[in-house]
Amino acid sequence: MASGKLSNRQKMINLMYLVFISMIAMQMSKEVLSAFGYMNEKLSANNISTEAKNQSILSNLATKASEQPEKYKALHDIASSVNNISNEYNLYLENKKNELLEGKEDKTDYETMDQMDIVDSHFFVGDGYTTEGQEFLDKINGYRNDVIGLIGENSPLTEGINKRFDTSDKKIDEISLEPWLQNRYQGFPLISTITNLTAIQTDIRNTQADIFNTLLGGQLESDVSMTTYEAIVISEKSAYFQGENFKGKIVLGKVDDKLKPTRVEVNGREISNENLQAGQVLLDFPAGSVGEKDIKGVFVFTEKGEEIPIPITSSYAVIPKPNSAVISADKMNVVYRGVANPMTISIPGVPDNLVKASASGLNPVSGSGKYTMTPGSGREVTINVTGTLSDGQTVRSSQKFRIKDIPAPLGAVRKETGYVKMPKTTLDRVTVSAELPDFDFDLRLATSGFTIKVPGQSAVVVRGNKMNAQAKKAIARAKRGDVIGIFDIKSSLVGNSSYKIKNAAAISIEIQ
Repeated sequence: MASGKLSNRQKMINLMYLVFISMIAMQMSKEVLSAFGYMNEKLSANNISTEAKNQSILSNLATKASEQPEKYKALHDIASSVNNISNEYNLYLENKKNELLEGKEDKTDYETMDQMDIVDSHFFVGDGYTTEGQEFLDKINGYRNDVIGLIGENSPLTEGINKRFDTSDKKIDEISLEPWLQNRYQGFPLISTITNLTAIQTDIRNTQADIFNTLLGGQLESDVSMTTYEAIVISEKSAYFQGENFKGKIVLGKVDDKLKPTRVEVNGREISNENLQAGQVLLDFPAGSVGEKDIKGVFVFTEKGEEIPIPITSSYAVIPKPNSAVISADKMNVVYRGVANPMTISIPGVPDNLVKASASGLNPVSGSGKYTMTPGSGREVTINVTGTLSDGQTVRSSQKFRIKDIPAPLGAVRKETGYVKMPKTTLDRVTVSAELPDFDFDLRLATSGFTIKVPGQSAVVVRGNKMNAQAKKAIARAKRGDVIGIFDIKSSLVGNSSYKIKNAAAISIEIQ
């Protein structure tokens, strides 16, 4: 068509024909475009499911870390860091997809997403990259390096992560290489790029899942190995009276009715088989004289034909019989009227269920030896305590506590007390409150009213904690340098409105 002598008209016809052929070659079938879109939908749905599972594992790891920080905290810290950088990179990719799809009213109309210039102009300029293209490349490399930095180069997951986020040059024939970004994104239709970004998000979520499962699974595998068990001595009580027998049991970290040691030795004596029950060793021997006593020995298990010893190390105290109770206020050596004062009442060597305490306003709460004291009138309250010893004897004791009123609060604006400087435009919007700084209880006070006095004007009585119209009018007339007084600040105790709180101290406000 292009050889020989041709007329200008024929040359034009041939050129149009070539353009037409090129356009046909560039067109991708609508079925292929839709297939990319449907694949994108499936990947997106899978990412949501995987992320939910990841968060469940992370939550489980957080619980274990709070319960057993020595064992799980370091693992949870790594998992949390992986989660944070993964979420950050995933959000970047999601924003990138939205940016590329900007202007598309129907983001599921995949058959219209055959444009190649959108991605090309976004990532490439000449033979190089745009700012966005270089950032995109840096993001994937940064994520890969950060994750490997957290789990370590020697992790069994490192090789797979390097492959998932590999951005090295790609072979296009036997001798030629092409940069990764051009190889994967240049000249491709828009929908293929969107699907490609979603696939990277899938790699992110799968990487999280692999790391989380490896961290948790590795610890659980360690837990079931006999070499990680710890012998724990559990006594019926923390201290014994002289002449009593020590009673308790030794258990492993995991109690299993199928778990039975080859032998157990405690304090140089081998324990008889009848005392080896359900993974526990029952102990019963004289407690000894007053003082600190050691319990030392060894659990011996046979695993894979080898004996594995697990040391037993513990101690207990033998104390004289008590003749008085120990009573202490958890917060201070006095109790305050109008609040529930937490208290702990116990007798050394006597179980909490055998200790009884009584006084006006004293009530037991959940927890060993825990009470609250809500004193009434008067200046003192006496707490009487009785305890029953293991031999049936009763010990009695009592102690007096002083009763104090809640101290007068301080008036405050913007949580500031005393002398405050502010513009009058700020003053007419502030909330007037009553504060109890340095008070041992976390009490909330509700302001019910106050009086404000502007120099040269009559005092204004306000109900509530905000300036009313009359107060705002008076403030508007104030001049720079005037000192406005807020006093007679009335408040009540939230949760106990029957208790009368003293008026709060006045506030002085200098107008700026």
